[in-house]
Amino acid sequence: MKIFSNGTIYALRALIFIVSKQNKQEYTSLSEVSNELKISFHFLTKSLQKLTKEGVLTSSRGPAGGVALAKPADTIPLIDVVLILEGPEYFDSCILGLPGCGKEAPCPLHEFWFIYKSKLMQELTKVSLADLGNKTLQDRLRLTQE
Repeated sequence: MKIFSNGTIYALRALIFIVSKQNKQEYTSLSEVSNELKISFHFLTKSLQKLTKEGVLTSSRGPAGGVALAKPADTIPLIDVVLILEGPEYFDSCILGLPGCGKEAPCPLHEFWFIYKSKLMQELTKVSLADLGNKTLQDRLRLTQE
């Protein structure tokens, strides 16, 4: 089950990859991220541009260029990344896509989604990019399908 768009999933994988390399080099090339994670370069670029525009990433051109976190990874909660990429209305929209879904005119999944999204928001607020990067390195977790 996917709860986020492909753009958000790819960006999260890329951010975790970048965080896991952060101590090794200042900037990580998008080509390296794309190749290592087997993500379309152009698709990845679009998602990461949003994060650069919103101040999560910084970018540099040239042979040693690429992207890097604009601030420490432990100060970037996942909720910030999700809201930038999915949009602020993500947690307010109907899970079935019905307009006007709410307390007054709920859909069959409204109550379930209300509880689930509240818990999801809490967890996404607690976890930082540093937490995921450290766990990925420590437990040797994978970021690709292979």
